[in-house]
Amino acid sequence: MKGGELRDALSVYFLFGTQDTSWPPEALLEAAVRGGVTAYQFREKGPGALEGEDRLRLARKLRGLARRLGILFFVDDDVDLALAVEADGVHVGEEDLSVAEVRQRVGGKLLVGASCATVVCALRAREAGADYLGVGPVFPTPIKAEKRPVGLEIFGEMRRAGVELPLVAIGGIDANNAHLPVQAGADGVAFIRAVARARDPEGAARAIAEAVRRGRAKFTQG
Repeated sequence: MKGGELRDALSVYFLFGTQDTSWPPEALLEAAVRGGVTAYQFREKGPGALEGEDRLRLARKLRGLARRLGILFFVDDDVDLALAVEADGVHVGEEDLSVAEVRQRVGGKLLVGASCATVVCALRAREAGADYLGVGPVFPTPIKAEKRPVGLEIFGEMRRAGVELPLVAIGGIDANNAHLPVQAGADGVAFIRAVARARDPEGAARAIAEAVRRGRAKFTQG
């Protein structure tokens, strides 16, 4: 997938596992895609998450659904699972596996995303073979309560340092602020709670997608 295509495909990026929502996972993903979600990350981890065969079975179901819906499917921090379900990619957390190790394992079979909160991390991830970066937390979020928000300036700093990879803002993203990181230079936004816990997931996803479009328009205007 070429750079421009990947940027578009990552513009409205939804992450969730069963522990994040009361909605049936397949129904939730379908609703989110109707609202404008362009990529999904299977993030089945933490208290209440499925394990073992149950986790694998759900990953396969959602991978198949993502393929039918025409969106990218990523797996969070589990290369074996990503390969087993023939995911489009795997995402590596800043404190998890190294990007170089993952790239060596998957070769060109999978896209590799990496979480970064600093320019130094972004440069290292680029050199190690990352295809895109998840940057954040941009805003305060209870999911990463221990981490200090990186703010909006980080996107310009990464670009000025020569990081040309697609940048996806994450952390505290919702329809009220999704336009801000895109205006600041991010290519897209990623989110969990804003849609996974919404009373109307389709409407919540649509509002975020519209905010991203507004942000892109303002960024393009300069």
